[in-house]
Amino acid sequence: MRHIFTLALWSFLFIFIKSFSQTDGVSLRLSGYVKTDVLFDSRQIDQLREGHFSIIPKKEVLDANKKDLNAKANLNILSIQTRLAGTITGPDVLGAKSMAYFETEFFGSTDATINTLRLRHAFLKFTWENFEFLAGQFWHPMFVVECYPGTIGFNTGAPFQPFIRSPQLRFTTKLDFLKLIFTASSQRDFQSPGPEGNSTVYLRNAVIPNLNAQLQVNFLDNSLIGAGVDFKRLAPRIKTVNNYTTNEKVEGLSFIGFLKFAIGSFTFKTEGVLGENLAEMVMLGGYGSFPIKDLKDTALDKWGYTPNRNLSIWADISYGKEIEFGLFGGYTKNLGTKENYQIFYGRNEDALDLLRVSPRVQFTFGKVKVACEIETMVARFGKVDRNDKGKVTDPKGVTNIRGQIAFTYVF
Repeated sequence: MRHIFTLALWSFLFIFIKSFSQTDGVSLRLSGYVKTDVLFDSRQIDQLREGHFSIIPKKEVLDANKKDLNAKANLNILSIQTRLAGTITGPDVLGAKSMAYFETEFFGSTDATINTLRLRHAFLKFTWENFEFLAGQFWHPMFVVECYPGTIGFNTGAPFQPFIRSPQLRFTTKLDFLKLIFTASSQRDFQSPGPEGNSTVYLRNAVIPNLNAQLQVNFLDNSLIGAGVDFKRLAPRIKTVNNYTTNEKVEGLSFIGFLKFAIGSFTFKTEGVLGENLAEMVMLGGYGSFPIKDLKDTALDKWGYTPNRNLSIWADISYGKEIEFGLFGGYTKNLGTKENYQIFYGRNEDALDLLRVSPRVQFTFGKVKVACEIETMVARFGKVDRNDKGKVTDPKGVTNIRGQIAFTYVF
């Protein structure tokens, strides 16, 4: 039934597009691709969508015979990344060039809805000579569109690279080679963890949106350097288990710096992130919770929160056009929390650090691309001391080797 609905939706969309195009000065241009990925992992991994989006190798879990339960290989073939996008342009509005954009794919919004359509992007944009305004769902500014890894794997460098799309209002001021970007965003598909599981409610109940400011400086023809700061406040609970009101919040302040140097067929990109509570960005971390003692009323059952901090760096090199060679490398480390805690909300609390190296090659034959990538990731897990600010000790490493072949037809 679900597939019949999807087919009907696509048929309706096609008929709508045919009737809509070139109406009243408004035009619609379709683009996208059809893609099939062949994926092999040497061990079990934390992942999304049946292994299509790899995150981190699973830690060692021994059975009664001292055999690692997660030391089992995995193979899959998927076409769920197949994508359709539409760019809509129309008459000027208030002296600005106007456009809108939507993008969808068969990735689904959850593992339970894999193979169904999900909304990736949907925004409108107005562009004046020195100012631009965007409203809608688009990449979060911590995912720098002008500077991100060129990996074949769909994770695009996560968990070393922030990976998140958000409904937002974005204001961009352009002055010659300089851009200032201010963004206020909410959450939708990428949600923060908390007492009720992953949800948008924690950011909504904090009232203020996720705020971001970024500076980009362009040089040469296609190179840039930039930095940004991101502030997020969550309200994990608005009432206690004993039905008392509670207003405790957890705040996260994150910093990002990036560089892209491109000349001819050679491109070098690098980025560093020092972040707090970035679990919804498919990075390591989250926040801890600890009880607040109230000598006047012990029944209040209030809890305070402390963000987990992580340092992440990556670099990506590519060369060539019809035949492109590339190499990605990333490292991230768990820096613990500011205070001791009892409960953790987030991803891989017991991971001390991660290291990934992934060479790739891509062949382009007109509209067709064939690519291969070998991704090696080493993750070190240990014992977490929540009474010592989340310090991870006695780490032991596990390694996953992912081989991927991708076939893409671009239109």
